[in-house]
Amino acid sequence: REMEYKMNKRLKTMLIICVSMCFSVNNLFAQESWENVVNELEELKEHPIPINHATKEQLERIPFLSEHLVENILYYLYKYGPMLSDKELMMVEGMDTQTARWLKEFITFQFTEKEKDKPTLKNVFKYGKHELSTRVDIPLYTREGYRSNRYLGPSFYHNLRYSFRYSDKVYVGVTAEKDAGEPFFTGHNRKGYDFYSPYLLIKNWGKVRALALGNYRLNYGYGLVMNTDFSLGKTATLSTLGNKSTGIKKHSSTDEYRYFQGIAGSISLSNRLSADAFYSYRTMDGTVDNLFITSIKEDGYHRVQKDIEKKNTFSNQLIGSHIHYNGKYFEAGLTGVYNVFNRVLKNTPRSYNQYYPQGKDFFNVGMNYKIFWKRFTFLGETALDKNGRIATMNMLRYAPKGSFQLVVMNRFYDVAYQSLFARSIGEGSMVQNESGFYIGLETNLLRYFKIYTYGDFFYFPWKKYQVSKPGTQGFDGFFQLSYSPRYELDMFISYRYKNKYKDFTSEEGKKTTIPYIQQKGRYQLNYSPRNELVLKTTVDVVHHAYRGQKASNGILIGQSISYQFKKFPLQLDASGAWFQTDDYASRISLYEKGLLYSFSIPSFYGKGERLAFNVRYELNKHLIFQGKYAWTHYRDREVISSGLEEIEGNTKNDLYLQLRWKF
Repeated sequence: REMEYKMNKRLKTMLIICVSMCFSVNNLFAQESWENVVNELEELKEHPIPINHATKEQLERIPFLSEHLVENILYYLYKYGPMLSDKELMMVEGMDTQTARWLKEFITFQFTEKEKDKPTLKNVFKYGKHELSTRVDIPLYTREGYRSNRYLGPSFYHNLRYSFRYSDKVYVGVTAEKDAGEPFFTGHNRKGYDFYSPYLLIKNWGKVRALALGNYRLNYGYGLVMNTDFSLGKTATLSTLGNKSTGIKKHSSTDEYRYFQGIAGSISLSNRLSADAFYSYRTMDGTVDNLFITSIKEDGYHRVQKDIEKKNTFSNQLIGSHIHYNGKYFEAGLTGVYNVFNRVLKNTPRSYNQYYPQGKDFFNVGMNYKIFWKRFTFLGETALDKNGRIATMNMLRYAPKGSFQLVVMNRFYDVAYQSLFARSIGEGSMVQNESGFYIGLETNLLRYFKIYTYGDFFYFPWKKYQVSKPGTQGFDGFFQLSYSPRYELDMFISYRYKNKYKDFTSEEGKKTTIPYIQQKGRYQLNYSPRNELVLKTTVDVVHHAYRGQKASNGILIGQSISYQFKKFPLQLDASGAWFQTDDYASRISLYEKGLLYSFSIPSFYGKGERLAFNVRYELNKHLIFQGKYAWTHYRDREVISSGLEEIEGNTKNDLYLQLRWKF
């Protein structure tokens, strides 16, 4: 019990540091859904990877490991044999203290295969583990949508998850979800929940590398053809810059858009050659006008009648394949994807969406490649659509001994390149209408200091959303200095500067496109003076302004504390924040601990305070209860939000409850 407690404490500290540092880079301007990453980290916590039998694919599941470090770990095991303890991690070339400290929480050093780990049907049913969890979010206030009866369902959010897992080879489960405001066992949801995600995934069973039935996700190459997985894009650290080709994965999250439904499989043709194939058929949400699809709805909400009218209005079929060669000094992959709708996709004409994907069918083919030569790695992907438009991203990484890394990257996404499920490195959200040059440096400074910095120059040939002028350019720069003198203490300070064009409307109503400058800084301190206690302090400042216009400023100061009792299965967390911003433009997002399988990143603007309290109690070795209460108070308004989301008053209270049963 004591060993389990210490492991959970170290994992908790690592998650706070790792997630917060990644969040500080990625969320200075944009937020992503972290749910899939959180799910996978939780699974790794419960089922650590046996390092001495680890494959490249298994190690690549750990999000903070670079591809270069994965290769070095495998090379060390090949050359020197099995590791006997975590002390050997520091003998791997390129391993630093912080990464080794995080890594040992997700691996085990056993090097003899247990009988229960042998993949047989008997062992699957004998040693497989079940988990059932349910969560409900209860708002302690009433929004306008419920007062006016515009929302068709009750105000609480609810999900139900069942999963069965055997080692890292068999996954079976279903996720069901009802968003707040959606009907529950009534109306268009007479069968219960608004969204169901069933899945079956078999991995590394003989020649079968992966077999997925039901809902699944795909990620090949560097995302220029296919990527529905989580991605930090260019704001990742240099070690993890670029999307790792994770292939076929189960879709167990509540994301109602970025997934496929059908069958996908991967087979090993030889030690170095594998082939994947996949087929998907699913209905999708959107606006349909006669024979045309004028918009695709991605948020998954079905709360008002207009949402219901857009639900499952058209269908999409997808078929494709991927062939991958994994050599000692060279890797290459070829991906081909064909998409077809049952109607013609034709967006409502706007000046900025002239080159958005349009038509009934789409075809993309791309080749990804990677070459290793001494301390250099050259990697990239080049893709074509059915009209011959090109998208290419190429990167050169220099990583000598130690933690020094230098990265130079160039990308060119044709203004009219069309791929429905592409997602890669870039300033924009689409792999289209962009070119750029990126240079980044990451290195240790003295003994306990680490520097991470990059500069990205980008150019948009055509207009963008809220950018009425074609041919605009910009710059995105970031600097972070980290200090970690010992395990209990870690801190960093970061600064990000972005200059890009954006439409501005003057008081006289005249619209012009001028530079919009965003500056954000953060200081964060993580300190654990005792095994059971973790403290985190953050300070965020923002400064946004159109060139020559009045600036919008903001500041947020946050503090969190976590305490886990030694002899009592209870963990308590509390966090508080004070914020003051001029307006919505200078809003500040803050990572906040949520319930299991959830990730909370609320945004704040105006003047006010935020408090949140979490409790986790293990009723026994099978049942775990978690609860969270959040309170937000504004000092500059009498009404919160607007439209159907409007709340009367200046205070909002939320209650979150979760029960988890493992058997």
